[in-house]
Amino acid sequence: MHALFEKQGHIAIITMNRPEALNALSPEMICRLADYWQEVAANPDIRAAIVTGAGPKAFCSGADLGQLIPLFNGSRTPQNEWERRVVEERGLTFTGILRDFDAVKPVVAAVNGFAVAGGCEFLQGTDIRVASEKARFGVQEVKWALFPGGGSTVRLPRQIPYCRAMELLLTGDLISAQEALAIGLINKVVAPEKVMDAAMEYAAKLVKNGPIAVQAIRHSARECLGYPEKVAMEMEAKFSAPVFKTEDAVEGPRAFMEKREPVFKGR
Repeated sequence: MHALFEKQGHIAIITMNRPEALNALSPEMICRLADYWQEVAANPDIRAAIVTGAGPKAFCSGADLGQLIPLFNGSRTPQNEWERRVVEERGLTFTGILRDFDAVKPVVAAVNGFAVAGGCEFLQGTDIRVASEKARFGVQEVKWALFPGGGSTVRLPRQIPYCRAMELLLTGDLISAQEALAIGLINKVVAPEKVMDAAMEYAAKLVKNGPIAVQAIRHSARECLGYPEKVAMEMEAKFSAPVFKTEDAVEGPRAFMEKREPVFKGR
């Protein structure tokens, strides 16, 4: 299987599973990722997700130029169910890499190696990012006369300083994990063997919080980005008001006053 799904408590763990190909995005992987994200969004028992790549070398090296791209430009006809599906359902690719799909729950990226091209674009669709000190990042499509259509020209200038975003987009150069940390592309750099542990620590904190509040805060932050302050404040009020009407909003303050851990039910 080119992608794997498991669930630990309220945490979903999604693994791109083509280490021999640096976890390049194949038709099968795209289909499985799209299905997994649908499950994350729809399952109320899942409160956070972690996405990572198998093996020590790569998170994701982008689209498989031999398998995926030829299907899209018509130079190769579909040979199996996965290939037929990505051709017939063109939106699956953007769902799989979180370009045109909201997972609803917060997503933690555990970057164990190269996150380049479509892999770096996938990263930009996540919320919290932990990387190995050996990880490398870059959007290299321009080097091959291609366009980084997975959202990078929109997301990178919003997520990191404009001039650094343009440097990455227009040169196609790779940067180290420490550089990525310095410009705010990732949250934390750890030893290679600690990447999943650090990602699980983040996810554990997320699922401990009120799930409705977490999702509303995440939704508000993403939706309000780029709007004038007055407009954004009005938008925020629409996200925040329903939270205060939930059972969890009663349980949280009550648990604080009673000096105990809250028991949130997501309602």
